[in-house]
Amino acid sequence: MRLFLLMLLLISSQFAVSQNCTNTLTGTVVDLHDNSMLIDAKVTVSETQQIALTDFEGKFSISNLCNKTYTLEVYHAFCNSKTYKIDISGNLEKVFRLEHHLEELNEIILEGKHIKEITKTTLENKISKEELERNSAKSLGDVLNNISGVTSLNTGNTIVKPIINGLHSSRVAVMNDGLRMEDQDWGSEHAPNIDINAIDNITVIKGASALQYSGSAIGGIIVTEMAKTPVKDSLYGKTIATGSTNGRGGSITSQLTKSYKSGWYGKVQGSTKRFGDFNAPDYNLSNTGVFERSFSLRAGINQFNSGVEAYYSLYKVKTGILRASHIGGAEDQVRAINSAEPLIIEDFTYDIDAPYQDVEHQIARIKAFKKFNNLGTLNFQYGFQQNKRLEFDVRRGEDKDEASLDLKLSTHTLLLDLDSKISSTSKLKLGLTGQYQTNFADPSTGVRRLIPDYDKYNVGAYAILDKKINNQLLFEVGARFDYTYLDAYKFYRTSFWESRNYDTIFQDIVIEGDFGNQVLANPKLNFYNPSATAGVNYTFNDDYKLLFNYSLASRAPNPSELFSEGLHHSASRIELGDLQFNSETASKISLTLQRENNNFSFSINPYVNFIKDFIVIEPIEIQQTIRGNFQVWEYRQTNARLLGVDVNSAFKLTNNFKLNNQFSIVKGKDLSFNEALISMPAASTKNAIIYNNKKLNNLYLKLQSEYVFEQNEYPDNNFEVFIAETETTEIVDVSTPPAAYHLLSFNSSADFKLSNKTFLTVGLDVSNVFNTSYRNYLNRTRYYADELGRNFSVNIKINY
Repeated sequence: MRLFLLMLLLISSQFAVSQNCTNTLTGTVVDLHDNSMLIDAKVTVSETQQIALTDFEGKFSISNLCNKTYTLEVYHAFCNSKTYKIDISGNLEKVFRLEHHLEELNEIILEGKHIKEITKTTLENKISKEELERNSAKSLGDVLNNISGVTSLNTGNTIVKPIINGLHSSRVAVMNDGLRMEDQDWGSEHAPNIDINAIDNITVIKGASALQYSGSAIGGIIVTEMAKTPVKDSLYGKTIATGSTNGRGGSITSQLTKSYKSGWYGKVQGSTKRFGDFNAPDYNLSNTGVFERSFSLRAGINQFNSGVEAYYSLYKVKTGILRASHIGGAEDQVRAINSAEPLIIEDFTYDIDAPYQDVEHQIARIKAFKKFNNLGTLNFQYGFQQNKRLEFDVRRGEDKDEASLDLKLSTHTLLLDLDSKISSTSKLKLGLTGQYQTNFADPSTGVRRLIPDYDKYNVGAYAILDKKINNQLLFEVGARFDYTYLDAYKFYRTSFWESRNYDTIFQDIVIEGDFGNQVLANPKLNFYNPSATAGVNYTFNDDYKLLFNYSLASRAPNPSELFSEGLHHSASRIELGDLQFNSETASKISLTLQRENNNFSFSINPYVNFIKDFIVIEPIEIQQTIRGNFQVWEYRQTNARLLGVDVNSAFKLTNNFKLNNQFSIVKGKDLSFNEALISMPAASTKNAIIYNNKKLNNLYLKLQSEYVFEQNEYPDNNFEVFIAETETTEIVDVSTPPAAYHLLSFNSSADFKLSNKTFLTVGLDVSNVFNTSYRNYLNRTRYYADELGRNFSVNIKINY
């Protein structure tokens, strides 16, 4: 018996020795969605209990494996662990993909950092989810003012449109979760129609380097995104309520998300905001209230290799415009500009009367993606937008309640792109875009239409390549081409048509040349717009990074610049365009030195932007009409140069205290006339001290000082008017900027746990602490009134 057992043991050991257990399994653990490397993922071999952790490149290695089938469990924090059956026969290399979903719940930027970069060679500025929630009652433009180099062009205090490095309107593209907003952005008082409560993070790219979004964004691109929904069974939401003393109003927003482990999900969100007349330190700002409502619905399925999402949103806003900015004759214009107070001051009210805007914007979108192992990720998107804009002027008689401007803009957009990793060091992105847009200007207003009926077609294609040379050096190159065709029908006054010599230059586009005192024309215009980018990203000394980027951007003139010929009612001015305009072409060079460190970080971003055929609008005179006297603003083309620098720094004093600093300056010059450009932001600096104690209910305290310098470089666009009452001629000063000003603000918040899944955040915000009287050079109503006085706001948020 002993001999038998001994022989059996010898045979078994011989069999074991004959097994090939010298195999090695090497692998990489990546995020299923974007192939980013997952660090510290744990890989466990169930049969041998061998454990390996992934390194900074997501790689691991397990040795001494036999030729057999093993069970591997791959785990990473914030991911669902996944089990794989692996057949080993020799050395093997394999990629393991995990659904990094729980991290997506809080994928929004924390302390200025974001998981995904849009560009590789241009500095990207981020706004966190927490910052958006603190400013729940504000507009997109107000929130973006917290970024260096980003200011705003205002009409009063509620109509705010972003300026990036001195450029705005059609030169700044606003991407709403992948779809470019088409909302009549040509007007100086046309704000983006976005509810910030419907988005989860914002990225600002200064310049046109993100060619996948647009080639015409000479100023920059604002990318708003929604957080990804977790692939698990969950139900969560939040409600934010805000109340403010200035305007005696507030806002409330709520959202609820339901998701399933199968990948299905749905989200519903709604907001409303209501304010009455706001007030300056010394008087009421009559007719400045706002009533805003929004609703959005999102549903889809997100699986490992494919997904589909449908989305719908409705945004409605009624915005009052300072009554004192719409006045009568030349005498009133001069008197209003020279007066320390508005000529019209009435008691506080929630009523919004003429002049005001009433805007409705709808979005319907469907998008899908499909992953192919040897090709990459193919993305498709169709979007429909309809923007209906009504502008009401101060009218009398039977037309008192009728709109002076009634525009309906409908846009269909198709996007198709391929995101491919062609090697371990190279990524290629290709895309095609197509767009059809139609604008209808309702003639029943009884007022000459400022913008005509038109159809616009756009086709574009782009390619972007990222090449990683080594761990320190990366190159990025891209190219894009857009073709735009514009087909318009426009009535021109015969006197204007002949004064511009259009009767000679454009005689072939006339449909009816004797239409009373008007000419009916059918301009058909073609624009060919190439764009390109090239840049370098160099990392050295661990914390330091140097970014260099050159971008070439080309923008076709918008319909306002081409066709305007009449009174723009909510702007209270006559605007004149020109059919002969060419596309703008901008060449921008930017350099960024950046240091990212827990104790001290900074970025210095100088840039220069040369723009050929730059389109500028400026005041030239006052013109008398049957409805009163109005300033005349005319578009013209010139060559321009914008030179500036943005600086950011953060210094950690202790574990709880931090100092932040921002400084921005941009100088715009009209090279053709050797003078300063109009409406350039003044230099400004912000300094803040922040206290944050996560152990003490996540207490957050921020005291910020903002100093805006006087703009000392501006063109002289003053003009003379004849005052019939006194039979004298007076200078209308529309050029001289207001004085410098200093503002102090305070912001605080604290978190309280109500239950295991419910948290309460309470915040207090005080703006313009010292109730300072000041005027902003970039506010169109600065001629008539001061900016807002002190404001106390209480913000309450419940997560559940």
